[in-house]
Amino acid sequence: MKARVLFLCTGNSARSQMAEGWLRHLAGDRFEVFSAGTHPVGLNPVSVEAMAEVGIDISAHRSKSVSEFLTQPFEYVITVCDRAKESCPIWPGPTHLLHWSFDDPAEVTGAGERRASFRRVRDEIAAALRRFLTTTKA
Repeated sequence: MKARVLFLCTGNSARSQMAEGWLRHLAGDRFEVFSAGTHPVGLNPVSVEAMAEVGIDISAHRSKSVSEFLTQPFEYVITVCDRAKESCPIWPGPTHLLHWSFDDPAEVTGAGERRASFRRVRDEIAAALRRFLTTTKA
């Protein structure tokens, strides 16, 4: 049985969506991967663009509420923003709770600066996932 991983942030528009796409890309079918938000706001199109630049298509992703997953077991729940960590619910069964704090690229104003912020956060998430994969037995 594959280990189940849930990435959780506030809006499920950028960081958690990119993490979901990255883990699927880097680990293949090693994990069942999901993402959700405590207050979902829809998939940010700049997230889709930033991931497409590295050959990962997340255009079919949708923004989901954490409430869709509350009764499901996960081996790993990874919060990718501080606000989500503060409001992370309790999960059924044994769960490894991890917290990786990434800046919110959607808060950056100015088109050029915003795109650069999405790219930086995208790359930081990839680096964190590469470290995760080298230390995870799943």
